[in-house]
Amino acid sequence: MTTLSPANSADHRYVLTLGCPDTTGIVAKISSFLADIGGWIVEAAYHSDPDTGWFFTRQAVRADSVSVTVEQLRERFAAEVVAGLGSDTEWRVSDSAVPKKTVLLVSKEGHCLGDLLGRSYRGELPAEINAVIGNHRDLEDFSTRMGVPFHHIPFGTDKAGAFEELRELVDSHNPDAVVLARFMQIVPEDLCEHWAGKAINIHHSFLPSFIGARPYHQAFKRGVKLIGATCHYVTGELDAGPIIEQDVIRVDHSDTVADMVRQGRDIEKLVLARGLRWHLEDRVLVHGQKTVVFS
Repeated sequence: MTTLSPANSADHRYVLTLGCPDTTGIVAKISSFLADIGGWIVEAAYHSDPDTGWFFTRQAVRADSVSVTVEQLRERFAAEVVAGLGSDTEWRVSDSAVPKKTVLLVSKEGHCLGDLLGRSYRGELPAEINAVIGNHRDLEDFSTRMGVPFHHIPFGTDKAGAFEELRELVDSHNPDAVVLARFMQIVPEDLCEHWAGKAINIHHSFLPSFIGARPYHQAFKRGVKLIGATCHYVTGELDAGPIIEQDVIRVDHSDTVADMVRQGRDIEKLVLARGLRWHLEDRVLVHGQKTVVFS
């Protein structure tokens, strides 16, 4: 399943993201550099975090305004700007004309999968969905009918072997995002590190409340009045990775666990779709356990 190419030259953009120790003159250096290469800035966002002393920015320029190739842009930016900002600087330049790749991991519940495949089919995701991988076959027919290859990897007694097979299959697509769309398996720490910054999970609670399994049942027992969902990066610590997006809906004393599950599915879909889009558009900058999201 593929998405459409940029409709016209104005939609073709080079996106620069950068995080570095904060100091004076960073914005001036970046702006001067972009002006020197003819960059027509169409988006610019900044954040200075006083607690960490870190500076973040995201800049998007029209590709047709730039007098150099994207490779030359990267080389010159590294030499003319990054070199003067310190060795801790984290940055990248992406080209919106290069389709990003996504692999979806699923189990039995299909609401998040169906939503993402539908958005991709309508051209609403800035990425190709290259494969769906499931530890059950329940969603195979739906995936293939939507034109996306489905791969079944059973997770029986040899979970280590299954995860190694999963790693090889996912890596064969070289994805920009590995989406745990209600995958319902705890990813081993070494695989979390291997996919750091690209593995994204949707957890069906408003973290850090109700981590782990059966969060709606936990919420029901506590008599909460709000339930939610959290899209976050996957790390070795269960449900504790940097948070990309969250949202909530209201429930009351008359709602059963089944009611909460039904209502929660709607918020899960929305939160995952938002978080994935922002990740794919390079709007999420991670620093430690926190994120800056230029939504």
